[in-house]
Amino acid sequence: MSDIRSTIKQILQANTSPDVFGWIEEDRPLNNAFMLLPRKTGKAPLKLIAGQSEAISTAMPGFSVDAWTVDHLGRAYLLMNLDSSNKEEYFRKIESLFMAAEMSEQVALYSSLPLLAHPELWVKRCSEGIRSNIGIVLEAIMYNNPYPSQNLDQAAWNQLVLKAFFTDKDINNIVGIDARVNKDLAYIISDYAHERWAAGRELNPNMWRLVGPFIDEKLFEDIKRLFDDGKLTDRRAGALAIAASNYAPARALLNNYPELEKAIEKKNLSWNTIAG
Repeated sequence: MSDIRSTIKQILQANTSPDVFGWIEEDRPLNNAFMLLPRKTGKAPLKLIAGQSEAISTAMPGFSVDAWTVDHLGRAYLLMNLDSSNKEEYFRKIESLFMAAEMSEQVALYSSLPLLAHPELWVKRCSEGIRSNIGIVLEAIMYNNPYPSQNLDQAAWNQLVLKAFFTDKDINNIVGIDARVNKDLAYIISDYAHERWAAGRELNPNMWRLVGPFIDEKLFEDIKRLFDDGKLTDRRAGALAIAASNYAPARALLNNYPELEKAIEKKNLSWNTIAG
């Protein structure tokens, strides 16, 4: 954690004046500093120099501040400087911020979860945040944030992923999306797909990347529907899902589409390029 703190400090110093950075480092009540900080720093996008993004991702894989603003990073830095030796007092101070936070403060708090000490303390708070209907708050929890995948239990993680699809979030930005696939989630996705189909609504093709490794007799019916639908994107999704499966009937179905098999083998078709 000391490495990432050092990099964040360097970035913040480079994006503020000496007087402002000095103000940030002064000892004052956290609630007041957290609230007042944007008035001191402004809200300009961060300017990073070569190597800083890489230093952060090396110190904390999956984490990024590239799209943050100066006040956003300043608030994260305040949290990192908070004394965590008294666990109960540390929790009380940060929880009080969550309880009183307006929207931009919520964004700073949730996106800073991986930077906080005692990660077990914030699981309930993170799980509650997933129920938010505020788009940028959800993105703070979901995007470039390794905390959920590392700390949420399976039920809460599956809720996060389903909420991402339900709110049209880009799951490519969710850290751990492929590492935490599970059979329960595959069946949840299947049920969600059937609801969407029944309502005549479109499906995000990336849903099926979470189903592929668990294709069985029941889930195979969904995959066959993707091929029968006639849309190229759906067939591509079905093919990529099958490529992650050992279910023999599914593999046999893919044999009927040699052009898709070939594209996958040559890496010309992936979940990132499925709509291309």
